[in-house]
Amino acid sequence: MSDAEKKSPPKKLTPTDVLKGESPLVLTATLEPIAGDRFQPAGFPEIGHVIYKAPRKDGSTENVCIVDSAASMANHLETVCQRGAHDLDLVDELSGMPYIRCVTGDLVEGKLPNDKRETIVTSLTEGHRIASSYFLDGAALKSDGAKRDGKFEDELITKFGIVLPGSPKAHPPPEKWWDVFKGIFEIDPNSLVHGVLFPQWQIKIPRALTAHLEAFGAGRVDRSGVKFDRLGKTPSGQPIFAVDDATAESIRATFVIDVSLIRSFGRKKGETTRGLSEKQQEFLVALALWKVEQLLASPFRFRSGCHLRRTALKSYKQDVEIEVDIANAIKTAGLDKLPVTDVFWPREELYREGQAEAQSGSDEDEGAEETEG
Repeated sequence: MSDAEKKSPPKKLTPTDVLKGESPLVLTATLEPIAGDRFQPAGFPEIGHVIYKAPRKDGSTENVCIVDSAASMANHLETVCQRGAHDLDLVDELSGMPYIRCVTGDLVEGKLPNDKRETIVTSLTEGHRIASSYFLDGAALKSDGAKRDGKFEDELITKFGIVLPGSPKAHPPPEKWWDVFKGIFEIDPNSLVHGVLFPQWQIKIPRALTAHLEAFGAGRVDRSGVKFDRLGKTPSGQPIFAVDDATAESIRATFVIDVSLIRSFGRKKGETTRGLSEKQQEFLVALALWKVEQLLASPFRFRSGCHLRRTALKSYKQDVEIEVDIANAIKTAGLDKLPVTDVFWPREELYREGQAEAQSGSDEDEGAEETEG
């Protein structure tokens, strides 16, 4: 075999090297369906999926299909942190990482024991994460299960130190942003990876990890399905409906880690660390890399008709391999000493018939995710 034919070993990516390296880090994964050549992109009823003509440098165009948007990919990257779709506990590897749970249950003498808590949502399932109304408008629980005074959002305002002097309004002046970054990190570091928005306080932190999934040389596959009502118990009869799949020459997932943004969350000023320490910044990089690796490590079902497996992972055309010890990263960042925050809601408040609590912001805001498929 000639030297030209020899394949160099993949470059190892560690959180330490990435944090000190160039920004942004761009990773490109090549994927393929686990069976056949058809797959189902993200789409909506009566709209279907999007195929657009992308211009190329030689003057030609190429059909590109949006398989998953940045918001949808963020949802996928957070599901790898949970034990399952209906099991909201963190996987063993993330044991010790703080996050927020919205819980309910029957109080016993004004307290909610651990074994009586029912988890409704978490900051890894809510699109607005730490900024969700499920958390801000609830009451955080003390270690003994008793409710703390006031709302959880009042605690955040105090922790961030963002109340303006002589005013009831909350807004972070420049020197308080270090407290904002550190406060979010200690309660829900995942929010700093995927972005968060508190419009009421003018706090907007963009995504440090952005991803999208596209298919190149794409073609639309129109097919149909039928629903059988053998007992005739529904008014729908036997409807025939349209289904649109896609095929493509290649499918690529792109992951962009904004290392400069993560580095901006903290710095040394003399002997004092403002915001996040270097080890804490390194954890955010480690969590981003770990999420990418978990998503790609085995065939992942992006939706029922889109089960894809990785065939290659590159960074700027160079083969790479992610190397992360996430348990050690949690420990060295000091996160294993911090508790999970439980925010309590009475059942009658969570399940009020005919009412829906409005969320701050919209699905177009940073940190807000959409559900597709």
